[in-house]
Amino acid sequence: MTSTNEKRPDHIKFSGRILFLTDDTTLIRQQLEATGEAAPALEAELAARLSRGDLPLMSNISTDEITPGWVCFYYDETLGQYVYVGMRDSAVKKDEVKTGGFAVVVSGLSKGCGSSRETAPYAEKAAGIQLVIAQSIEKIYGQNSQNIGLLTSTDFGLIERIRRGEEIPLSEFTKGIDPISQEIVSHGGLFNYNKARLSGKVSPPPLETGARPMTIVEKIIARHAFVTAGKIGVEAVKPGDALFALADVRFSHEYVTPMAESLFKQALGADARVTDPESVFAFRDHLTFLGRVMSPKHREMGLLEKAEGLATTQQSFTTQQKIRLYGENPEGGSEAICHNAVVEDLALPGQIVIGTDSHTCMAGVLGCFAFGVGSTDMANAWYTKDIRIRVPETVRYVLKGKKRADVAAKDVMLYILASEYMKSSKGIGKVLEFAGDDLKNWSLDERATLTNMAVEAGGTTGIIEPDDVTLEYIVRTRGLDAEEVRKGFTFSDPDAEYAAVFEIDLDEIGPMVATPGDPRNGVPIDELEGEVRIDAAYGGSCTGGKMADMDMYASVLENALANGKRVAEGVHLYIQFGSQKIKQYARQRGYIDIFERAGAELIDPSCGACINAGPGASASAETVTVSAQNRNFPGRSGPGKLYLASPYVVAASAIAGKIVDPKKIF
Repeated sequence: MTSTNEKRPDHIKFSGRILFLTDDTTLIRQQLEATGEAAPALEAELAARLSRGDLPLMSNISTDEITPGWVCFYYDETLGQYVYVGMRDSAVKKDEVKTGGFAVVVSGLSKGCGSSRETAPYAEKAAGIQLVIAQSIEKIYGQNSQNIGLLTSTDFGLIERIRRGEEIPLSEFTKGIDPISQEIVSHGGLFNYNKARLSGKVSPPPLETGARPMTIVEKIIARHAFVTAGKIGVEAVKPGDALFALADVRFSHEYVTPMAESLFKQALGADARVTDPESVFAFRDHLTFLGRVMSPKHREMGLLEKAEGLATTQQSFTTQQKIRLYGENPEGGSEAICHNAVVEDLALPGQIVIGTDSHTCMAGVLGCFAFGVGSTDMANAWYTKDIRIRVPETVRYVLKGKKRADVAAKDVMLYILASEYMKSSKGIGKVLEFAGDDLKNWSLDERATLTNMAVEAGGTTGIIEPDDVTLEYIVRTRGLDAEEVRKGFTFSDPDAEYAAVFEIDLDEIGPMVATPGDPRNGVPIDELEGEVRIDAAYGGSCTGGKMADMDMYASVLENALANGKRVAEGVHLYIQFGSQKIKQYARQRGYIDIFERAGAELIDPSCGACINAGPGASASAETVTVSAQNRNFPGRSGPGKLYLASPYVVAASAIAGKIVDPKKIF
C-alpha cells in the first residue's frame, strides 16, 4: 500500500467520484446505485446542498463500520472489497465502493473513531479512495492514514475545486500538521519516510523548546526523546513539537501482528529481526472464542480458518523473533486481555507504552504515557524502537468532592464523555489528565476505567499521577523494589499549561447510561426514555472485567440472592474475567459461587463480546444489551442495541430484566 516513489508529485488530481456519507442512508444507497449521467447529476445536487448547509453528514463513523471485526481477518488488498460494509442501516454492500469509481469520501465529525485498526484506512485506499474529507478526524485513524499514504483533510473548500478538475497542490494536505507528518505525507507513507530517514536523506527537525513548566506527559516525552544515536532526552517539549521517542514497551495482538509482520518484512526483508525483543510482547486475546459465535454465513466464507490463521501466524512470528506470547490458557480462554496484562505485569510509571489497540491508554493509570498505534507504526517500532509523536495538548479534569457509594468510575467517565467539549470533537488528540483528592480513595482498577475510556473522547491517552496506591499495587503484585519503582514517578508542574481545565463535582454524579451508537451518548439513568427491557447483560472486557468490577457484580448479585432473586427470566447475564489473575481473585473471594447461584454464565478471559467475537455479542438487531464494556458503536458487538453502564447497573438490570438504578431493585 505504500508508494514506491521517493516523494509524491507536487500536485494531485482526483479523477474519480465523490461519495458523500450522509445521515440519511438512503442517499448513500442512491449514490452507490447511480450509473451513467445520473451519477454526476446526483453528485452535483449533493455538493450544492452541502454548500447551502442542508446536507447533514454522517458523524462518528467508527472503524468498526469501516471494517467490521470479521473483515479484519484479511490484511491485504481484499479489504477494499468490504469497505463500509459495517455501516449503520447496512447502507453499503461488498464491492460497491470499489467498483463505484470513488476517489474522495466526505463525512462529518469524528471520522474513524473507535479502534486503532489500520485495516480501516487500508480498506478505503484499497477500494480506490485517495482522499478523506471530514469535519474532524480522529487521531489514530488520521495517523494511520498518513502512514499508508491516504490523504485526509478537514477543508470542505476542496470539494468544489476537485469537482472542477483542478489539480490540488500537495501543500493543501501538509499545512497545519507537524514537520514530521508533513514529510510522511510528502513521501507517501511512513515506510518511505523512514527509508529516507535511516539513509540520512531526511531528518526530523531539531527540538529547540527551552525550559518551561510541563505536564506529566510532556516530561515523559522529553526524557524519551530521540536526539541522535546514543543520545536520548531533551530539556523540554511543548504541545506541537514533533519528534521520535523511544518506547519502553511495545505490544500487539493476533488481530494485528500478522499485518505488522507482513509490513515489517516487506520493508526490511524476510530475515529482518525485531530490536530488543525483551521489550516486545504479543497476545492471543481477541479471537479466542470466535468459533462459539461466528455466523454460518461467515463460516461458509472460510473466515474461521482465516481468523485461526492469524493466531498461527502470530505464534510463528513470536517464536522466530523470541517474543513473549501471552497465549491461550489450559483452563480455557486466554492468559489475559492485553490491557489487563500490561497493567498487571508490564508497564511502569514514567514509561512510554505503545500497543496496536486503541485501549492501550488504560496503562496510563500507572503514570506512564501509553497510547495506541497502527500496524505500520508498530512494524517500524519493532526495528527502530522509537515512535513518532506530536506532543499533545493536555486537558485536566479535577474531580472535586466524593464519589457516591452507588457510583462507579464508569459513571464518572460517561458523564465526562457526554459533555459538549467531548461531543464537539474537542477531545481529539488530547491527553486527559485526571486529578482530585478523592482519587486517593479509588482502587487502581477504578482509576483504570478513566484512563481506558479516554480514547472514547478521541483522546491520545488518559493519565493519573502515581501515588502510594500505585506504588502499593506494583510492589504487591510484582514483588518489585519500591524505591526502584518510585524512580519513575513523574508529576505535572503546578504551573503547567493546559488546553482546558474542568472541575467535576462528584457529589452531583449519579448512575449514567450511554444510549446505543456512541459512548458520548451518556444520560443520567433516571432520564432514559421509557422502560428499556433487556435481553442480555454483559459484565466483562478490559474495562468491565477487572477485580474491582468483580467486587461490584458480586455486591449486587449477593444482595439479590439474599432477597430471593436471581437473573430475570429471559435475560442472559454474562460475566467475563479480564485475566486469569482476575478469575483467581474471584474464586478466592467466593464470587464464582455467587455468580453461578445468581444465574450468570461465566466466561474465561478474552476480548470476546466487546468486538463481536465471543459470548455476549448480540445475534440479531432486536437484541437489547446493557454492557460494562467501553464502546457501543453500531455493529461493534453485533447487530443489536447496546447500552453502556457501570458494573452495578449491569448486574442490577440483569436481576430486574430492564435497565435500572441499582437502588431501585429491592
